[in-house]
Amino acid sequence: MERGVKRILYGLEEGLCYFSLFCLTLLPAAEVIARTFFKTGIPDSAGILVHLLLALGLLSGMITTRSADHLSIALVQNFCSDRVKRPLLIITNCLSAFVLCIIAWSSVSFIKIGLIGRMIGFIPDKVFALIIPIGYGVIALRFARKSPLQGKAKILPFLALLLGTFCALPIIAKAVWGFDLPPFFANLSDTLSLLAYYLRIPAVIIFILAALAGTPLFVVMGGLALLLIQASWGEIDVVPNQVYISLTQESMIPIPLFTLVGFFLSESKAGERLVQTFRGLFSWLPGGMIIAVVIICAFFTSFTGASGVTILALGGILFSILSEHTKYPEKFSIGLLTSSGSIGLLFPPSLPIILVGATTMTNIMHLFLGGIIPGLILVAALIIFGIIISVRFKIPVEPFRFREALAGLKKSALEIILPFLLIAGFFSGILSLVEVAAVALIYVFIVEVLIHRDIKLKNLGPLLLKAVPIIGGVLSIIALSMALSYYIVDTQAPDRLAAWMQATVESKYVFLLLLNLALLVVGCLMDIFSAILIVLPLVAPLGQAYGIDPVHLGIIFITNLEVGFLTPPVGLNLFMATYRFKKPFTEICRYVFPFLLIQLVVLILVTYVPWFSTYLTRFF
Repeated sequence: MERGVKRILYGLEEGLCYFSLFCLTLLPAAEVIARTFFKTGIPDSAGILVHLLLALGLLSGMITTRSADHLSIALVQNFCSDRVKRPLLIITNCLSAFVLCIIAWSSVSFIKIGLIGRMIGFIPDKVFALIIPIGYGVIALRFARKSPLQGKAKILPFLALLLGTFCALPIIAKAVWGFDLPPFFANLSDTLSLLAYYLRIPAVIIFILAALAGTPLFVVMGGLALLLIQASWGEIDVVPNQVYISLTQESMIPIPLFTLVGFFLSESKAGERLVQTFRGLFSWLPGGMIIAVVIICAFFTSFTGASGVTILALGGILFSILSEHTKYPEKFSIGLLTSSGSIGLLFPPSLPIILVGATTMTNIMHLFLGGIIPGLILVAALIIFGIIISVRFKIPVEPFRFREALAGLKKSALEIILPFLLIAGFFSGILSLVEVAAVALIYVFIVEVLIHRDIKLKNLGPLLLKAVPIIGGVLSIIALSMALSYYIVDTQAPDRLAAWMQATVESKYVFLLLLNLALLVVGCLMDIFSAILIVLPLVAPLGQAYGIDPVHLGIIFITNLEVGFLTPPVGLNLFMATYRFKKPFTEICRYVFPFLLIQLVVLILVTYVPWFSTYLTRFF
């Protein structure tokens, strides 16, 4: 009976999630058709789209919790025994249940008091917003149920839920009585604020340790936001308010759509076709296969957001070609593939660039243009290094076969023209970024499912179920890191930091050096989306104070984080490569070291030569 009910609930949340994705894709495409042929638009399409994104964010977060795929650091768990991992998992799950229970209850207050009740199409916004308490409530319950406890100890996670409900009593009372709370709840609110104020420093340390122990990053950020807002005698329903604001921004819609584009490409045989094409085009040159590998990785990463999907999807076939067929040394092949897994981060339609633009209110078109020259420099640097290695080890070249090259080009032509179509549509002003993302997803669906038939229609459900946890992990972080960013900005910490930095460091160039060092640490400890949303609001006023162009600052920031994917102890690509190539972590670090040095040199060039980032923006 329980299994049947669970199957029905799982099917319902998956169906609603897929429906949200379906509408997010078709509505912008329908808007383009209506605007082009009928000179009109779809009424209130923007409002409908952003509220569908809100629903998608929470529904995908529920599914991500179900599959235990939320992004985390897990530094401690990666280097400890199974005996230690189990109690750590219990602690992190209990903490997650406690924090998310409070957010779920505070969401009720936000919906009751914070929303004005405007209509989205024919549906009130409060109806859409109900997904926030439902979503976080379900996620909290799932964390509680996932704790590996037996016997009477099973009650511990549910005591965490009970404690979370107790701490949320004042905000629950606010939903009932408004701001004029009965004395008991008013006194309890003051007591909790006083307790949070005196315990804020040890509590922050506990959250940091919890992050290192494997607590999902979105939980850590939500917990820190709740703690710090409570400690400043603020209203904790600000947290769900920021969740609502962050997940109803039009600029966020391309993130799940482009993520799905990258997933369709990685799950199809597009990688094999591109390998065949570029091998035919370049294998007659010294280092020709290096050229092919770097270009293919840049292509895939520009769509996946450097989430490691490129390494997992293409690592096997590319390693086979480099090491077994072309006879490159194993350590060079693994190092190249690991470092190339994030090399497309600066090229359109890079998701981190979109997020940087949304966070700093910088023109996204200018940021796309600003990343092109630095991205090409990084690609060229890796290719040149590969050519040098090829000559040194006397890697044989293959004769150029025109027919094979032409045949490969024909097979992969539809994938090759995709980025050019997107760039033309966006930079010409014909399509908005949301419309570009929707058109790209429809295009890839047609190419990979209907034309090449790499993906069967009957397999779309399982494919989406694999892609949704990636979307859910990213949107969960965006939602709650925005709440923490709100607190940071509200306390004027960025402005005070900028004033202190200017008084301490006079030289712009010394500041840039310190910025690089700090961001390298951030990049190796945090995922790129968390770093953008938490650290960038602190950095942006500093850049303004030192007269750094916001486009240049954004490109510096992303390039640093790109290098961070390769930086021990928790560079994401290092762990992905360890998993994919089945090599010890320390060996992967050693193989990657020469490529890390190359990227550091490029980082210095990008940092101290702003022309690379700003030149193309002059033409738009």
